[in-house]
Amino acid sequence: MNLRKSGIGAAGLLALSGIPALALPYNYETGFQPAASAVMSQIEDFHRLLFYIITAVSLFVLALLVWIVIRYRAGANAVPSKVHHNTLLEVAWTLIPVIILVFIAVPSFRLLYFEANIPKPDLTIKAIGKQWFWSYEYPGADAGFTYDSLGLSDADALKAGKPRLLGTDNPIYVPVNKVVEVDTVGADVIHSWAMSQMGVKMDAVPGRINKTWFKADKMGVFYGQCSELCGARHAYMPIELHVVSDADYAAWLAEAKKKFAALENDATRVASK
Repeated sequence: MNLRKSGIGAAGLLALSGIPALALPYNYETGFQPAASAVMSQIEDFHRLLFYIITAVSLFVLALLVWIVIRYRAGANAVPSKVHHNTLLEVAWTLIPVIILVFIAVPSFRLLYFEANIPKPDLTIKAIGKQWFWSYEYPGADAGFTYDSLGLSDADALKAGKPRLLGTDNPIYVPVNKVVEVDTVGADVIHSWAMSQMGVKMDAVPGRINKTWFKADKMGVFYGQCSELCGARHAYMPIELHVVSDADYAAWLAEAKKKFAALENDATRVASK
């Protein structure tokens, strides 16, 4: 097996560096990656509820089919039944699905409201989808800078100890246990900013700002991708998120202001010539 292409080598390097390996997807994975926010935890709970309901209904229908095949086979019923209607049965097969749907609807609407109702943010990030990379803007007096985040080549990802097709040159940094509002917009076509372990997926549409949020409850490195087919290199615009302590975030913010402000000044000087 090619460890570079499978991502297992990168997972091992991250594990040795103290970053949880579970923050990475792996080959043939079934189910969700471990939740890192309250939103994703509720999504997992709702999924579990649906799984139990689907399993119970499927087993019931299977048992009913088996019983009908055996009970009403031609060998046991030489003379077919002439029954056309059964009022009780017809009422039952109408009411029971309605009750099941109502039972599903209540937690579903609660989850949708929880996802859509953005609490007062501690931090706002603007994610701008471009063909084919992300740009991030940290607005406000404490930040005020914008930078591009490009996916790493296979060689650069291996050198940096990051997973193939997921690592970036300039990751996002956010503090742990803080409400982060993400404003998404597309610069050219429709993209989608998706971070599965945070329970976030929001389209980035040109000319329109869509808002979503997350609150990471654990530190670590998390990965996402553009989840809207946006062109030839759609698979090469990953998202790398670092959730760090307040002190580490403040240190990164101070360094980023200098680094990206200098890049913006250089770009402005070049454009003005």
